[in-house]
Amino acid sequence: MNDHRRLGRELDLFDTDPLIGAGLPYWLPDGAVVRHTLEEYVRDAERAAGYRHVYSPVLGKRELYETSGHWAHYSDDMYPPMRLGADEVVLRPSLCPHHALIYRSRSHSYRELPLRIAELGGMYRSELSGVLGGLTRVRAIQLNDAHIFCTLDQAVDEARAALELIGRAYADLGIRAARHRLSLPGEGGKYVADPALWRRATALLKDVLAESGVDYEEAEGEAAFYGPKIDVQIADPAGRESTLSTVQIDFHQPERFDLHYVGADGAKHRPVMVHRSVIGSVERAVAHLVEEHGGAFPAWLAPVQLVVLPVGREQEAGAREVVREAVARGLRAEFAGPDEGTLGARVRAARLVPYQVVIGAREAEAGEVAVRLRDGRRPGSLPVGGLLDRIAARVVARGTVLWD
Repeated sequence: MNDHRRLGRELDLFDTDPLIGAGLPYWLPDGAVVRHTLEEYVRDAERAAGYRHVYSPVLGKRELYETSGHWAHYSDDMYPPMRLGADEVVLRPSLCPHHALIYRSRSHSYRELPLRIAELGGMYRSELSGVLGGLTRVRAIQLNDAHIFCTLDQAVDEARAALELIGRAYADLGIRAARHRLSLPGEGGKYVADPALWRRATALLKDVLAESGVDYEEAEGEAAFYGPKIDVQIADPAGRESTLSTVQIDFHQPERFDLHYVGADGAKHRPVMVHRSVIGSVERAVAHLVEEHGGAFPAWLAPVQLVVLPVGREQEAGAREVVREAVARGLRAEFAGPDEGTLGARVRAARLVPYQVVIGAREAEAGEVAVRLRDGRRPGSLPVGGLLDRIAARVVARGTVLWD
């Protein structure tokens, strides 16, 4: 069974140290490549979908979270305040209060809406040590988050578009949803006491799911404290479920922060706030990708995309030139020469690399390379330039196809 905690260390993706602390993994070079590539993918997808990116601080005054409702409903999962002079500041447990302030900092007309604000930002959860594990339950989280400020009439379309964006990302990443869940409030003081708010938001999310043609199950007690949400559930190899992506409709925080826009009638109106995360936390996304693919990531996401293997020392110079050409095309390529073992041993060591390029005497004389794919196929010998162009095009196209 693929367990990302074991594989992540074997593949040199991440590790931990007791001097840093439990639930605070660090990323090794190959893991950092996967993380960076995943983050850039999400940013590109969001830009194409009309999002604008921002940065916001990881700290905020306690009053900020009192205003948002986090302090009243979520403080058990937050770190205690730190005293700074007369102020108390808190490591943020969520990005949405900051984005509400960013929206509030400027006046807005109905003509600007929907306004889509996105950020890959840090947030912090005071998880108990007993539930921490690998990358799935951590105390410092890099969250792919976004908030759409829109009119009531736009909310269903925006939430549906967010759900479609999630589906496209899953296809490119080679992962699948186990199920969709409509998460509703349960009993107790964890949730905002506003029945009308819950009814309105739930009705809209049901419209989103119906228009998307998505089967779903309702689950009480799984909502955010301020509103219901669509949770996209994933499952690990043992069948254990967790939430990766979410879409939420929120009437609560626009009210708490007194957000408004000027309508066509010249009057002030309250926007709706759609929360959505395409891949959830980067940590949990990478954990799931490791387990789903067993470390054999899609070519565009792989830490090393191409390894060049000269058969003997006579082909080393040519092999290094192929590596240089590959890097110049934006590929992540490495050289594995005879000093690292027999050709068979080097091929086995590179078993998770999508493309293996072998150069022997015959290939060197013909100005070609012999291609081996990770899945065992051998397309044959090809000119260097043509091969690298083909691989680069496949990487740009993303997805899970190695060769077409």
